[in-house]
Amino acid sequence: MAYRSYRLIAATAALSLGTSFSAQASAYLFWRPPVFAGAPVKGDEPGLGLPMPKATAKEYQAHLLWNMRAGLNVAALQCQFAPALMTVRNYNDLLRQHSAELNGAYSAITAYFKRTGGKGWQTALDEYTTKTYNGFSTLYAQLGFCETAGSIGRDALERRKGDLYLTAQERMREFRNSLVPAGDGLYPLRPARLTMQLNLPSLDEKCWDKRNQLRKRCGGDA
Repeated sequence: MAYRSYRLIAATAALSLGTSFSAQASAYLFWRPPVFAGAPVKGDEPGLGLPMPKATAKEYQAHLLWNMRAGLNVAALQCQFAPALMTVRNYNDLLRQHSAELNGAYSAITAYFKRTGGKGWQTALDEYTTKTYNGFSTLYAQLGFCETAGSIGRDALERRKGDLYLTAQERMREFRNSLVPAGDGLYPLRPARLTMQLNLPSLDEKCWDKRNQLRKRCGGDA
């Protein structure tokens, strides 16, 4: 009942503000979700993940797919505060539905590090995996990241087997953009200002007695 009431309130607000209800229907954490959309990518563009020098087009595709999987995995852990986004369920269903394509992507990435990493390829692969997951960790951008992850997860589950890479190509730039803090469209994000006032005692010798106790006229108890 609470979930339905929340959606009803959100829908009413969207209509009263002259916005499209269809645009709000998939939003759970915002009245008007921020826009993170970006152009489709191939995997070799900067800012999508770790560099992959000398990678082939197929390896870049695997790299892109593995980054999206990592992001959705992180979302499954970090976004459980919003069950309506179904990030846990979506991720688990993704692993079952697209297991062959994901396993193929990992095999391609492993082959890449074997080809380019020399004797230390396993260490390089482990570092790649760890840094890829850590690259999706966020605190101040959590709402935007979780909202986007929920949407991408639903999109991924609508793909036929073998076509998951299309979701990665179309939405990875958006996924990365969501890691940048952004406020609700109705209330633009303003930089937080932390104001701290410290009441320091006077250093004037007249304010201190022989026992180094602050005198009462200077704010002390002595």
